[in-house]
Amino acid sequence: MNIVLSESDTGKAYSKKTEQPVFLGKKIGDTVDLGEIGLADYKAKISGGSDKNGFPMRKNIGGTGRKKIFISGGPGFNPTRKGERTKKSVRGNIISPEINQLNLVIIEAGKKKLEELLKAEPGAEEEKKEAKKGESKKEEAAKKREEEAKAVESKEEKKQREKEEAKKAEAEKGVADLIADVAK
Repeated sequence: MNIVLSESDTGKAYSKKTEQPVFLGKKIGDTVDLGEIGLADYKAKISGGSDKNGFPMRKNIGGTGRKKIFISGGPGFNPTRKGERTKKSVRGNIISPEINQLNLVIIEAGKKKLEELLKAEPGAEEEKKEAKKGESKKEEAAKKREEEAKAVESKEEKKQREKEEAKKAEAEKGVADLIADVAK
């Protein structure tokens, strides 16, 4: 389960992964003690989440299951026009083992800063570096494709220029021949 912890005073969000689902049976809006996930003296309010297939939890839907509802906005649907409504699948407001991401807002901070506690997680920095490497490889490949396209384009431009020069030379030769004929 991926737990996203947001600090309202700083506006920063931190992510913490857990092997086992936590806070099972709790509802959106409940206050939980974060000692279960290794953050002693911290308390947070559950603000939402999503299941393993990406369907968002919705506060006004009871239970743990997925339901198809007719909605006009809020979690699960973003209307593009005024009055637009649609039928969408959403997850209930109770945390179950199917929940993949859980969003929490810190309401009571502990003695140590959250940034210090979560930066100490092993592997977090390595994951970020690997992600950046993957992005840089993609950027390098895109640059290489652009350079190849320019090289192909410049070859085509060179051929076109040579053709134009040949035509120009033929035209000049033809004009010179005409002038020579007239002069005789």
